[in-house]
Amino acid sequence: MTALSNTPADLGYYFPAEFAPHTATWLSWPHKEASWPGKIDAIYPYYCQFIQELAKHERVCINVVDAVMQAFATKHIEHAGANMLNVSFFMHPTNDAWCRDHGPAFLINPEAEIKKVVVDWNYNAWGGKYPPYDLDDIIPTKIAQHYNIPVYYPGIIMEGGSVEFNGKGTLVTSKACLLNKNRNPHLNQEQIEQYLYNYYGVKQVLWVDDGIVGDDTDGHIDDTVRFVNDDTVITVVEENKLDENYHLLQNNLHQLQQMRLLNGRQLNIVELPMPDAVIYEDQRLPASYANFYIANQSVIVPTYRCPKDDKALQIIQTCFPNKQVIGIDSVEIIWGLGSFHCLSQQEPAV
Repeated sequence: MTALSNTPADLGYYFPAEFAPHTATWLSWPHKEASWPGKIDAIYPYYCQFIQELAKHERVCINVVDAVMQAFATKHIEHAGANMLNVSFFMHPTNDAWCRDHGPAFLINPEAEIKKVVVDWNYNAWGGKYPPYDLDDIIPTKIAQHYNIPVYYPGIIMEGGSVEFNGKGTLVTSKACLLNKNRNPHLNQEQIEQYLYNYYGVKQVLWVDDGIVGDDTDGHIDDTVRFVNDDTVITVVEENKLDENYHLLQNNLHQLQQMRLLNGRQLNIVELPMPDAVIYEDQRLPASYANFYIANQSVIVPTYRCPKDDKALQIIQTCFPNKQVIGIDSVEIIWGLGSFHCLSQQEPAV
């Protein structure tokens, strides 16, 4: 089913907050060795621990290339002790594992006859950095076809990790990413905002300037600013004034302090420390505690074998009093330049 007329916003659809209830979490099984050069096998125990935690309280839908990959994945997931009754596989071949960015954007309208639709944005692997990406680009449509629900095609580049939602009309993003000339060079800020209004069903777009050093996505918001409820964000700050992230994160913090929500109120801002720099083969990796994933009954947080891990988990736990905050070692996974939020995409309940 393809929806050609009207935009999702015209029909009352919107992108819910991640902390709203999920039907499932979508993943794409990691298989591209070039994303974890020399150590892809090292990520599977931690990746499957993530699946094991998710499968306790929601369905986990995993895109795989073929039956051989499904058998390989099943062996690893079973070894992690996951509830396999909550794990489903889909023969949807992918180029890479970053389902936050190539997966479907599910929008809902509880009042509509068709309560859930998919938006299939164009995808170019963060400005053409990592070809090929043709298989990833069509994943949203394949999933929509499985459900037989309408698909909208805005026709511009957009990645799930570049946008953050409160589910009440507000979206936060970064200029470093969405205004980058390697995404949609023919569009200015105002034009991009109009696409966000039309195809995410939001009424307000708030902009910070930058992402963190080492982030090859050009500044995805899911490493820096995350909504934890309607009017509260967690934002990362760097405590070491000599660190190259210090000033850009202070600037983001100052910008957040000036922002107002649709109701005129300021954001409640919770500051979260950055971990110590994670460096592998002389490359600084985009390690951030903000790349957590909010599941139905838990919040899964990447940890980095760092003294600040416990403090970060405690701060995040205060933001989610009704969920269990779980840290999972991400030192191996972050070598792929992303963590648990980058690897996952929620399917909202409606």
